Amino acid sequence: MFCYWLKCIKIHQPCKKEQQEAIEHIDEVQNEIDRLNEQASEEILKVEQKYNKLRQPFFQKRSELIAKIPNFWVTTFVNHPQVSALLGEEDEEALHYLSRVEVTEFEDIKSGYRIDFYFDENPYFENKVLSKEFHLNESGDPSSKSTEIKWKSGKDLTKRSSQTQNKAGRKRQHEEPESFFTWFTDHADAGADELGEVIKDDIWPNPLQYYLVPDMDDEEGEGEDDEEDEEGLEDIDEEGDEDGEEDEEDDGEDGEVQ
Repeated sequence: MFCYWLKCIKIHQPCKKEQQEAIEHIDEVQNEIDRLNEQASEEILKVEQKYNKLRQPFFQKRSELIAKIPNFWVTTFVNHPQVSALLGEEDEEALHYLSRVEVTEFEDIKSGYRIDFYFDENPYFENKVLSKEFHLNESGDPSSKSTEIKWKSGKDLTKRSSQTQNKAGRKRQHEEPESFFTWFTDHADAGADELGEVIKDDIWPNPLQYYLVPDMDDEEGEGEDDEEDEEGLEDIDEEGDEDGEEDEEDDGEDGEVQ
């Protein structure tokens, strides 16, 4: 038994040495891969910075054209499935005064971005521009800051109760979300700001695709009209067939009389 154990040691010792050498070589190769990945990230960042600058004149031109379309941005937000879920009725009313949206990525891109909302004169707040910025500090910790909204008297949508009086005088609970504008005061988890990411990465690159989303009510209405038209045509065809049969019967009777 002791001899068998010594034999196992002689067999396994070279294996362990080979494995250790292999692990050391794998670590060396992995370091090279990591070095290349870091180099690639730097090169990709340079390309992103280059094309981000090239896109700016086109973003500016697009904003000028969008300004000619009334309610472009509120329509875009209402048509977006994730953003619309955050909008209450009064939020939509306030967003009808939203005239322009701009997303600006900071110079090195990695350190963060800012979203600016430009508003016309409105009955809700004094601000002409509401902004929210997202930053990554040197240690990689995320943070955010935003414009303080100067609400007009009695118009603070973030403090509105979700309870309203119905006609019977009893209170009922609306199934409405928290106000969209609370987003400007929410800095609890800047690294996982879903709305900011959606606006920056999904809406801002191509807002037109959401503005042009067809109204489902209109589509249903058109479908119903088409069905009615088809039914009308079927009725006409059936009446035509009946008239044809009656004419044939009349011709037959005339032939018998002769």
